[in-house]
Amino acid sequence: MPLPTSWTQPPPEPCHSSAERARGRQAVLTKPPGSLGRLEQLAITMASVQASDTPAVDNIYISVFAGDHGVCDEGISAFPQEVTTQMIANFAHGGAAISVMAGELGARLEVVNLGTVGEVPPLSGVVDQIIAPATANLAIMDAMSREQLENALNAGDMAAQRAVENHAQLFIGGDMGIGNTTSAAALACALLGEQPQNLVGPGTGLDTRGISHKAGVVKKALQRHGDNTDPLAVLASLGGFEIAALTGAILGCAARRIPVLVDGFIVSVAALAAVRQQPGVRDWLLFSHESAEPGHRAVLNALKAEPLLYLSMRLGEGSGAAIAVPLLRSACALHNHMATFADAGVSDKSGA
Repeated sequence: MPLPTSWTQPPPEPCHSSAERARGRQAVLTKPPGSLGRLEQLAITMASVQASDTPAVDNIYISVFAGDHGVCDEGISAFPQEVTTQMIANFAHGGAAISVMAGELGARLEVVNLGTVGEVPPLSGVVDQIIAPATANLAIMDAMSREQLENALNAGDMAAQRAVENHAQLFIGGDMGIGNTTSAAALACALLGEQPQNLVGPGTGLDTRGISHKAGVVKKALQRHGDNTDPLAVLASLGGFEIAALTGAILGCAARRIPVLVDGFIVSVAALAAVRQQPGVRDWLLFSHESAEPGHRAVLNALKAEPLLYLSMRLGEGSGAAIAVPLLRSACALHNHMATFADAGVSDKSGA
């Protein structure tokens, strides 16, 4: 199966001239320089990635990717695998956190079902792109074949294309899959050269004994995987369908000049894989929050990312990114609508 060129090629660079104009405007707005803190740089970044003197975050596209994990056979989750199927229905019926936040933000929300152990009936807002009922058990064999990996990456790339068709100014990717913090921790360990005990966390709410068992499963998977750090090989060996699809979506959005607001641990691991595959993707990423999952800080450090919020969240679904959207909207509104010193007849620091 040929890979789509939309995400295999290096992404374009953001618009440097738009960034310089935005920086110049920030310097003459009626405020002391730097007094709006990180909101100033957010506005400059949004101007750059949108190639616009009036950046905006009005149209948001949210894709939640869902898939089950064979590693659940190892008893690494506090919740049964049926929850993945049940949550897909909950997303579609508007009962999940990300469903509520999408409504609050006026965002377009879709769920991409990549394969679940339980049967998902046809549901409005759910895109069925079934790869298999679940990945294989990554503790004993590769989670995905190369063909399955490409199908997942393509599913993400197609979501990026739908975001373009819906005139999205910002993309948020979310995840759902019981067992996916185990997969994400294994991926992070392989990509960062870290030990499982440093990155494995409670996920769905494991106690100390459960976390220790989970770390042992990740260690077993890493021993099987070996030292191959090629991002696509790591994704095939240790990833989940939804994590690979998120990687494809992030690559696809960057290729199409759509900025991505990165959610928590799972999505950040997908972002790390995307940046390792195409380093230029990093310019198209903003980071919403730091998860309570212990591995998230290491991934953020590797991406040289400082998130906007720390709220002890670890839900996934794209919920932390959705919570951060009002900060982006505020940054753009202040940038676009504040008066300059000249407009307001206010003396600047030079007395002019």
